[in-house]
Amino acid sequence: MKSLVEKNGLTYRREGDYFIPNIELPENKPIGKYGLLRETFLKKHRNYLYATKLMDGTLNEHLYEINQTANEQVANLVEKMAKQQGVDENLKATDQMAWVRAMENIRHSAEETVLNDYVYA
Repeated sequence: MKSLVEKNGLTYRREGDYFIPNIELPENKPIGKYGLLRETFLKKHRNYLYATKLMDGTLNEHLYEINQTANEQVANLVEKMAKQQGVDENLKATDQMAWVRAMENIRHSAEETVLNDYVYA
């Protein structure tokens, strides 16, 4: 097999009578819940940004970073809000259902904040 370099900097390999470009796809990282939500938002509301990131190969990395940041922020906010509202292990031991309700409300509030700040920004 013989490789050629063209003016555009791509290398090609010869397959019979054809030259096939040696192109590697970027590594796909799991984008998760928030990454999928961000992708949908970009497709619907920021189509130019979506197309640009898709074409230059940075879309998957962007979605992965959004997912990682959003997950970390949700965890931090849940911890901080639970502490502020007095939702602790003592409440969990004495009234489990009240603890579950409080934690669900806190998680929902934290997710709303993160969605507005990171995913839909």
